[in-house]
Amino acid sequence: MARTVRFHELGGPEVLRLEDVPVGEPGPGELLLRVDAIGLNRAEVMFRSGEYVQPVKEFPARLGSEAAGVVEAVGPGVTGFEVGQAVSVVPAFSMNDYGVYAERAVVPARAVVHRPDGLDPIGGAAVWMPYVTAYGALVEVGGMRPGDTVVLTAASSSVGLAAIQIANRIGAVPVATTRARAKRDALLKAGAAEVIVTEEEPVTDRVLALTGGRGAEFVFDAIAGPGVVDLAKALAPGGTLFVYGQLSGQETPFPPMSVVSGRNMRSFTLHETTTDPQRLRRAEAFVTSGLRSGAFVPVVDRVFGLDEIADAHRYMEAGNQLGKIVVTVEH
Repeated sequence: MARTVRFHELGGPEVLRLEDVPVGEPGPGELLLRVDAIGLNRAEVMFRSGEYVQPVKEFPARLGSEAAGVVEAVGPGVTGFEVGQAVSVVPAFSMNDYGVYAERAVVPARAVVHRPDGLDPIGGAAVWMPYVTAYGALVEVGGMRPGDTVVLTAASSSVGLAAIQIANRIGAVPVATTRARAKRDALLKAGAAEVIVTEEEPVTDRVLALTGGRGAEFVFDAIAGPGVVDLAKALAPGGTLFVYGQLSGQETPFPPMSVVSGRNMRSFTLHETTTDPQRLRRAEAFVTSGLRSGAFVPVVDRVFGLDEIADAHRYMEAGNQLGKIVVTVEH
């Protein structure tokens, strides 16, 4: 038996229950992990409340697709992993099939990467989703190069902060946006070349001014909704607007042809990278190299215990964090 977070109905953080649940042995293509730390993701809030793109198929339901831990058992047909190895889980599966909010969890081996030496469980739970998301869009798909300008919305999120570090490592220019001035100094300290406070200044005008009227080669947008029109106006000819989140909760229009002509707009999901073995291999090498060089330092805002999971979800919903929220598991 293992303490496992489950919910028996849709709702707020109060529906989360910590229950003793049989773990079972890993099947073909699976690993059994001792979970030491869990990275929280807004997708889990949406899944729990019934707002996610994938609805809950049955109750009781589980949560979680980011974790760090140790391999306890290897299923039939799995190669490349051994009992006792330190690893991390990356989001590459449906939460209808697996969940890592638990003391122990069975997960697909294809969603597991080796944890670099020197990276503790908290860092191992905080690093992969943010960095692989930003890498997958901006580097793997976009081909971001030195000198490119990239505009980052919701820049104080874990993905936004990872994107700042990735842009700086490549030699691109990260321009962060934030709703309120309170996070401006923190974003500059995190490596943003410029910060646009959207409640005080128009994004399009500021980006054009910063780029000498050319516009940005990339916009990496977590918000979506009507604001994409102004973001598209801030693109340079040939530039790309990646929409990877829906924080606005509003319908997202396609900008008029007069705006997007000669420019690109596309959605992006982390699974484009994590479910493609070759892309995931390249992403793992890229992130590991950045960690070893010190260019990548995952930002953790706050750590909760597993028995505080409802409080951790409330904190995430408040939206005031700077970086990743992590839950640790005591054994």
